[in-house]
Amino acid sequence: MTDQKRVYNFAAGPSTLPLEVLKTAQEQMLNYKGSGMSVMEMSHRSSAYQEIFDETKATLKRLLKIPDNYKILLLHGGATQQFSALALNLMQTGKADYIVTGSFSGKAAKEAAKFGDVHIAYDGKENNYTHIPTQDELDIREGVDYVHLCENNTIYGTEWNYVPDTKGAPLVADMSSDILSRPVDVSKYGVIYAGAQKNMGIAGLGVVIIREDLIKPHKENIPVLAEYDTMAAKDSMYNTPPAYAIYMAGLVAKWVEDQGGLEEMAKRNEKKAKLLQDYLDQSDFYNYPTEAGSRSRMNVAFTTPSKELDAKFVKESIAAGMTNLKGHRLVGGIRASIYNAMTYEGVEYLVNFMKKFEEENK
Repeated sequence: MTDQKRVYNFAAGPSTLPLEVLKTAQEQMLNYKGSGMSVMEMSHRSSAYQEIFDETKATLKRLLKIPDNYKILLLHGGATQQFSALALNLMQTGKADYIVTGSFSGKAAKEAAKFGDVHIAYDGKENNYTHIPTQDELDIREGVDYVHLCENNTIYGTEWNYVPDTKGAPLVADMSSDILSRPVDVSKYGVIYAGAQKNMGIAGLGVVIIREDLIKPHKENIPVLAEYDTMAAKDSMYNTPPAYAIYMAGLVAKWVEDQGGLEEMAKRNEKKAKLLQDYLDQSDFYNYPTEAGSRSRMNVAFTTPSKELDAKFVKESIAAGMTNLKGHRLVGGIRASIYNAMTYEGVEYLVNFMKKFEEENK
């Protein structure tokens, strides 16, 4: 176990944070760098907070190697706020294609359909979202304003391992649950957006990385906080931003950088996922339905032979010092979210528990 009697937290989000980040936030809670106040108390217009804000963006730019022709927006509302903002800003002809590989891409498509012609280029519902489509399975139209996908699906445990051909349309990606987990070629995307609370911080913050040519003059009848041009012109400070969440995202990004960057995160995440997935594959007790080529390194969803045993597993895992292993309410079962901050030790502890549980309940 970790120190201070902390549990191994396998939550899908808000999720576990690096212990070093929490300790830094704790040390700075009452008096940030001699300012005499907490970051929670700072004016977002102050020079002390501007330094935090600028460094957060600069660290993200370095980590993700974001090209100079992209803007970083730090906004309210997590990823869900962007479901509507994307359509309101990017639908210039009123047409967009959505690839539905899980719950959140489905919600994004439903929201966008309020504002234009949304075509479902693929829907994985028939295979219970256990599969990421190949290029041949995508029905992408010519001339759409953008194509949208969700890179990693937290509920079903799938993840894209390639960047699809969108016939020239800008690709928009929800990376809420795998951002900062591996290197990404940002130039292949028109927009990348993410809620911070899964792999880069705490709830309340939405990060939008958008190519500058996609920031158009806003339509007259859309909410001001959804106007990308306004938020870009005001450097995300049209109003008070989610200040503390931005500070925490900055601490997490700096931690990732100090650990060796996205290349090192990718190595660690592959090693953790392999440990858990290899055990599931050889077990005749647990059921791991996600297709091999579509598996997420961030979220691993599986079941025992019965719902009763699923419930027993969750109950006993809590007693053993783990938490949040209960599967999403839509699918049930068990789910382990093993983001950047989850240690190899934590996954090893889970696998050892699983072996013991299997032996006792066969």
